[in-house]
Amino acid sequence: MNDVWPIVHAERAALIDDLTDLTDDQWAHPSLCGDWTVHDVAAHLINNAKTTRLGVVRNMARARFNFDRQNAQGVERERGATPRQTLARLEQVATRTSTPPAPLDSRLVEEVVHGEDIRRPLGITRTYPSEAVIRSLQYQARTPVSLGGAKQLIASVQLRATDADVSIGDGPEVRGPALSLLMAISGRKSALDDLDGPGVSALE
Repeated sequence: MNDVWPIVHAERAALIDDLTDLTDDQWAHPSLCGDWTVHDVAAHLINNAKTTRLGVVRNMARARFNFDRQNAQGVERERGATPRQTLARLEQVATRTSTPPAPLDSRLVEEVVHGEDIRRPLGITRTYPSEAVIRSLQYQARTPVSLGGAKQLIASVQLRATDADVSIGDGPEVRGPALSLLMAISGRKSALDDLDGPGVSALE
């Protein structure tokens, strides 16, 4: 599955392009990712890109095996004093291929979902390669919630993309663009507005 890396690198490059001309106010804008700002999400992506199999164990120990604390510490570690410094750090890691002990498609999910966490609140749109979105959607659908996925969440519904030949699961249908399906099952409730069908309430 090493073919995932060119897609990941392309997504990192595209996000860097979108971040390049942002104002300081836009960097400080709330993202779709909890309490994080756009700046925080960018720092998180730097930390993700630098994560190694050994490093994630060491960082989890430092965070006393609290996943949220580990993420917060990673953001604090990689967030530059200014947006320009953070952007430069993101550029430095854009072509890395290090990864935690997780399937490689998880790296793609990180780039697409967090890319949208930044773009949507700022009104930036990106036409993603279909493979990037579909692989991310399929990964999230088969991965347990305990590992950051949505397997249990979507167990009782069928996801059907209206812009791709993708149907996942059985039950009341949830239909909409593949990217919005991905965002919705990744916990971004605002994406539910893009979806319809009798199964939508199960994702609320």
